[in-house]
Amino acid sequence: MTDILFCYAHPTRETSLRCRRCENPICTSCAVRIPTGYICSDCSRAHQKVFDTAMWYDYLIGFSVTSIFSLIASMLIAFIGSFIGFFMIFIAAIIGGATGRWIADLALRAVGKRRSKALFITCAIGVVLGALPVLLTFLFTGNLFPLIGVAVYLIIAAPMVYSRTSGIQL
Repeated sequence: MTDILFCYAHPTRETSLRCRRCENPICTSCAVRIPTGYICSDCSRAHQKVFDTAMWYDYLIGFSVTSIFSLIASMLIAFIGSFIGFFMIFIAAIIGGATGRWIADLALRAVGKRRSKALFITCAIGVVLGALPVLLTFLFTGNLFPLIGVAVYLIIAAPMVYSRTSGIQL
C-alpha cells in the first residue's frame, strides 16, 4: 500500500509527483517541466540563479554602451541616407546587421560576459533609445529617407543585439 502524498506548498492537495532534485511531493500547479521530468518551483528558481550572473551595475554599463554606439550608428545611417535616397534601405539593412553584432560584442565585453535575461532586454532597449533622438529629428523635419534608414536599422539591430548578448548565434 502506498502512502498518500500531499504537496509541500499546498498541504491540502494530493499528488503523486515528486521533484527530480529535492524529492519533495509537488502538485501540478507547483511542477515545472524540464526535459527529464518535473521539478518544484523552488528548485527551478535556484537553478535559474546559476545562469543569472549579471551584477546591478552591468545593466547601467550595457545600456550605456549600446545606447551610445546606437546613437553614433543611427547618425551615420541618417547622414548617408540624406545623400543616397531610396538605396538607403538596403544599406541600412547591411549596416544594421553588422553594427548590431558589433554593439552586442562590445556590450558583452564591457560587462565581462555576465548574463541575465533582463540584461539582454536592457541592451536591446539601449539600442532603440540610443537611436530615438535621430529618429525623432527626422520624423519632425519630414526627411523621409534618413527616417526610413534609421527605422530599418532599428528593426534589424535591436533583435540582433538581444540575440547576440543572449548567446544565440545568427
